[in-house]
Amino acid sequence: MKRNSNSILKKGAGPLTLYRECEMLHNHKNNDPCGDNDSDSRPCGGQEIHQHVWDSGYKRSERGKLLLSMGVTGLIMAVEVIGGIVSGSIALLSDAGHMFTHLFALFISYLAIRMASVKPSMYRTFGLYRVEVIASLVNALFLFGVTVLIVYESVKRIISPQEIASVEMLVVAVIGLIANIITLIILEGSHHHDRNIKAAVMHMVADLLSSVAVVIGAIIIHYTKWMLIDPLAGILISILIVFWSWNLFRDAMRVLLEIAPSHIPPNEVRVLLKQNDPRIKAINDMHIVEITSGMYNFSAHIEVSHDISDDYEDIIRNVNSFLKTRYAISHTTIQVTKQHPEQ
Repeated sequence: MKRNSNSILKKGAGPLTLYRECEMLHNHKNNDPCGDNDSDSRPCGGQEIHQHVWDSGYKRSERGKLLLSMGVTGLIMAVEVIGGIVSGSIALLSDAGHMFTHLFALFISYLAIRMASVKPSMYRTFGLYRVEVIASLVNALFLFGVTVLIVYESVKRIISPQEIASVEMLVVAVIGLIANIITLIILEGSHHHDRNIKAAVMHMVADLLSSVAVVIGAIIIHYTKWMLIDPLAGILISILIVFWSWNLFRDAMRVLLEIAPSHIPPNEVRVLLKQNDPRIKAINDMHIVEITSGMYNFSAHIEVSHDISDDYEDIIRNVNSFLKTRYAISHTTIQVTKQHPEQ
C-alpha cells in the first residue's frame, strides 16, 4: 500500500511497520538495479517520484530571475573592483568583495534549484541537495579569510592614510547601490514562498546597507578630506560580512551535523503529536533532520495503546498529516507497535 510520504506498509512476523519505499528485493537479480548506473534515469523499483520536485522545468521563473540577478551583480562587482583600484578606495574594494559573496549566494540558490531537477538514483536517494549546504560552508570559510584581509588593509590605511579620489569613489558606490536595488526588484515576489531565494534576498539587503556606508564615506571625504572614514567604512563592512558569514557557517553546520532545525523543536513535536492523537502513548528514537532548505526527514518509533486494533493505518495517516501541515515535513519513516499492557 503506497503512501504520500514515499513509504510503504509491510507486514511481517513482527508488528506492522512503515518502511521507506524502494526496498529493492531484486537487487541481486539485475546487473544495474534501480539506477545504480548514474545515467539510468528510471525511478527506483517502482518508486513514486514527486513530480513537483523532480521536474526539469522546476521553478523555471525563479531560475531566470536568479540568472538575471547574477548578471547584474557580477557586472557591478567588476565595476567596483576597477573603481576601487583607480580611486584607491579600500571601502570600494571591500564592498566589491562583499558583492562577490552575494554573487556566490545567488549562484548557490540557482544551483540548488537545478539540482532539484536531477532524478535520484539508488545511492543518491535524496538527489544532490547537500551540494548547496557544502558550498555554503566553503563560502563561509572563504569569507572569513576575505574579512581578515580587508581588516588588515584597513588598519594599514589608518596607520598610514592615503589620498582617495572621493568623486570616483562616490560615483561607483552609487552604481553599486542602484544595482542592489535592481536585484531586489528582480527577486521581489519569489522569496515569499522560497526559503532558498529568501536567503539570497537577505544577502542583497546586507549589501545594500554596505553600499550606503560607502556612499556616506565618499561624501564625508569629499567635503571634509577626512581620509580615515574610508578604512573605518571598510571595517564596518567587514563586520557585516562576518555577521552574515557566521550565520551561514552555523546554519550549514547544523544541517551537516544533522541537528534538528531550530524551528522544529523535537520536544514540541513529541508533545503535540501525542495531543493530536490520544492513542499515541510514547514516541521513541525520534530523529528530525534537514536535507536542504525546506526539505525535512522524520523518523520515529511510536508506541500506541495496547487495547486498539492492529490496523495502524489511521494513526500513521494522522501523524503524516500533522507533520506536513504544522512543520512541512513530508518525508517520514514510522514504526508503530503496541505498548505493553503493564506500562
